[in-house]
Parts: sequence; structure tokens; C-alpha cells
Amino acid sequence: MKHYWLLILALSFTIIVQAQTEEIEEIKAAIAEAESAKEKMILRYELAEVYLRVDAEEAESIGKIAYKSAKDQGNHGMAARSALLVAQAFERQRDTRNQEVWLRTTLNHAKRAGDSDLIIRSVDKRSRLAVKDRNYRRAYEINQEAFTYFSKDGSSISELEGKYDALRGQIEREKRSLQQEKDQLEFEIRNLRLETNQLSTDKGVLQKETVRLTQDNKQKEEEKEIAEQQARQRAREVDNLSEEVAKARLISTEKEKTLIEKEKALVEAELATTKAKEKAQAQEFFLYGTAGAAGILFLLALLLYSRFRAKRKAAKSLKSQNEQIEEERKRSDELLLNILPASIAAELKEKGKAQARQYGEATVLFSDFINFTSIAEQLTPDELVQELDVCFKAFDFIIEKYEDIEKIKTIGDAYMCASGLGERKTLPDNLIRAALEMQAFLEEHKQERQRLNKPFFEARIGLHTGPVVAGVVGVKKFAYDIWGDTVNIAARVESNSEAGRVNISETTYRLIKYSFDCLYRGKVEAKNKGLIDMYFVQNEKVEQIAG
Repeated sequence: MKHYWLLILALSFTIIVQAQTEEIEEIKAAIAEAESAKEKMILRYELAEVYLRVDAEEAESIGKIAYKSAKDQGNHGMAARSALLVAQAFERQRDTRNQEVWLRTTLNHAKRAGDSDLIIRSVDKRSRLAVKDRNYRRAYEINQEAFTYFSKDGSSISELEGKYDALRGQIEREKRSLQQEKDQLEFEIRNLRLETNQLSTDKGVLQKETVRLTQDNKQKEEEKEIAEQQARQRAREVDNLSEEVAKARLISTEKEKTLIEKEKALVEAELATTKAKEKAQAQEFFLYGTAGAAGILFLLALLLYSRFRAKRKAAKSLKSQNEQIEEERKRSDELLLNILPASIAAELKEKGKAQARQYGEATVLFSDFINFTSIAEQLTPDELVQELDVCFKAFDFIIEKYEDIEKIKTIGDAYMCASGLGERKTLPDNLIRAALEMQAFLEEHKQERQRLNKPFFEARIGLHTGPVVAGVVGVKKFAYDIWGDTVNIAARVESNSEAGRVNISETTYRLIKYSFDCLYRGKVEAKNKGLIDMYFVQNEKVEQIAG
């Protein structure tokens, strides 16, 4: 009985896995056929939901794509749902750090969308993480922040919009599927008509050949009839010899009689032989004609089948080659976009080189670990590289959420990125948000390392805004970089920052003062740059987050 239930469970699991696989393939096909960016965004979200049950890493990757698409379209409701899905994927992977980052992102977009349900879910999960880490003060602050928001506002329509968009997308997919089936049937009908015409032509050729063979047989029969008539005439001539001649020959000699009889026997034998040969030739010709017609029909059928198989095989091979070429092209584009900004990558592909560009108002961010050398001496080389990798990957994940931020490079323990390098002028608000998230991550990572009694990194972060020149240098292993006095001042602002703080110049402050609370530090001496007014960024203003 026990084995019976185990067998039922195994069969049920196999059916569920197969159903999920079919659902994944169906959604992937629908994404490939989708025409609008909004429909693709919704389908990717649905695909990530399916993957969340079987493959958390794949769900994370696809969820990030859906989040970026929703953010590009200004759909904060879908952006919040996608960010929550990514956070759940990190939760399945037991990556609480990134789970917290994406839960904060969920909260920000849910507030902008007015989605009370998602706000409550993200706040609940964040407070649970804080309690799990025994950071009760942080849990209180998270819940207090949500209470403050709900005391002012709170509503939700994003889920209804998502269901409506999903239903409309399903209807559109079914409509396109029916149209494709209709086109396929019309294509097959045209092929059948062409094959029917070809068979009709071949049938006409065969009929003409059959008529010719029939005429040849008729001619042979006529020739045979003529030969038989001649033989019968000759026999009558022999039989009608006059009685007088016969008597004369009988009287002549016995030898002459014998000769006549032999001659008559020879004539009869020759006539019989002729008839037998003509009959055998007629039968042989008929057999050859029939076999030839059957052979021609067989060869035509074989030729048509070979042509059909060759066409189908060639079409299948061509489709496979096109798919491989398209896959390689996508992989090449993704690799290039991972190294260069999209506009620079497009220019390199089109012209083979990229023109240097000047931007009048770019914001440059530098971060640098404090006491890096002394901390590095406490770690093995593998531990040092691993710790740097953890921090820089977290920084990459943070800036990846903002489309106007471009990572420039890492130099040892320094991390450099910038905003305002696009065709459209932008404020440095997102870069300030990214800087605050970087310091928040380092603070959480520091607490974790302290509990494990391990050395930790603390960083200074500095930003400055001004003109820069950007371009690609080198031939092999080329790199995208920026130059100008703005870069040098940003480095000086960073060096005058403090651990865990985000330090900005007066120029940057004037651009973000309405969005962030800042603490004026006064004029600070910067090496080789004189006195510079500097500010510590405290936090983003509450009304800005709610708006």
C-alpha cells in the first residue's frame, strides 16, 4: 500500500513538472510574438512567477527585466510587483541582503502607485528580516514609516490593472495564434494546388506515352496480320497446284516427289516458326511497354517525394541556422552592452568607432574603503577578493535599478559611476539614492561581519557635478571612461567625506536640495582645489518618496 501511494505521488510530481515546462514554453513563445513593450513586460512577469516555483535564479533574472521594463514605462504598480517577485527569488536563494534591497525598491514604487497591499507586504517582510537579525530598532522604524504613510494616503488599483492587462494580453495571443493557423492552412492549400497541377501535368505526359505505345502495338499487330495473310496465300498457292502438274511430278521421278514434299514441309515449318516468333515478339513488346510505363510512374512518384523531403529538410535547416545566428547576435549585443553604454555600443557597431562626447552637467560618484590596506592584511588573498566582490556586486545591483546611472570602472578598492551621460539632461537624484543605498548595504554588511567577529569595510562616498568628456579608448580590451576637472573634484569631495556618509559639493547640492535633507558642513579645504562648500546628505524627503 505504501509503494502504491509513493507511485501516485511520483506520477503527480511528473505531471506537475511537465505542465510547468509546457507553460514556460508557451509564455516564451508569446513573448517572442508580442508586439508592444507593455505586453512583453506583463508576459515576463508571468514567466518569472512560473520560474519562482522551480528555479529561483531564473526567476530573479527575468523579474529584473520585467522591473526595468515597468520602470521605463512609468508603471509603478507593475514595477512594485516585479521588485517584490525579485525579492522573493532572493529569499528562495537565502540572500537576505539583496532581498532587503529589492523590498525597499518595492516599497518606493508601491507608495508611488498607492498600492496599499504591496506596501503592507513589503513592510511586513522587511520588519521580519530586521527581527530575524535582532535589529528591533530597525523593525520599529520600518513599521513607523508605513504608519506615517497610511496616516496620509493609501489606495490600490495596480493588481486590477495587472489582471486586466494579463487578460487582454491572453486574448491578443489567442488572436495571433488563430491568425497564424489560418496563414499556415492557406500556405498548405497553395502547396497542395501546386502539387495537384504538377501531378496533372505528369498524368498528361503519361497518357501521351500510353497512346504512343498503343499505336506501336497496333502497328505491330497490323504487320503481323499482313505476314499471316502472305503465309496463307503462299499455302493456298501450294495447295492449288494443278492436278496436271502434280501428276507430272509424280510421274517424273521419286526424287522430285520427295523434294516437293520436303519443300512443302519446309514452307509449313517456316510459316509456323514465323507465327511463333511474331507472337513471342508481340508478347515481349507488350510486357516491356507495361513495365516501362510502371517504371516511369514509379520514378515520377519517387522524384516528387524526394523533392518534397528535400524542400522540407532545407527549410528546417535554414530555420535552425537563422535561429543560431540570431542567438549569437543577441549574445554579442548583450556582452557589448555589459561593457559600454547603449548609445556608444550602437555607434561602434554602426561606424566601427565612437566619437568622444562632452556633457555640460554630469554628476560623478567616487567611493573608497577606509583603512583598506590594514584590513587587507588581516585577510587571505581569497578572502580579500571575495569581500571586494561581494561589495562591488551589491553596488552593481543597486545602480542597475537606475537607467540614468552608468558604471565607469573600479580602481583597486575605489568604485566610480556617473549620471547625466545620456542625450537627455537629468538631475542627480537617482545617483544620490544609489549612494545612500550603498552606505545602507555596507552598514548591514558591517553588522553581519561584526557578529561573526570578522574585519569589515567602511566607505567614504563623494559626488560633484560639472562638465566632463566621455569616450572609448584603446584598440584591444577598450574601455569607456570620463575625464575633466569634475572627476578630480569628485575625488577630492570623496576624500573629505566620513565613514558611512555621502558627501556632496555645493554644485550638486543646488540640484538636489528640494529632494533630500542635507547638513551643511561649511567650507572644507580640498587638496589643490582650495575651499569648497560641502554637505552631508541625510535622507530623502518623505514627501518626495510619497509623491
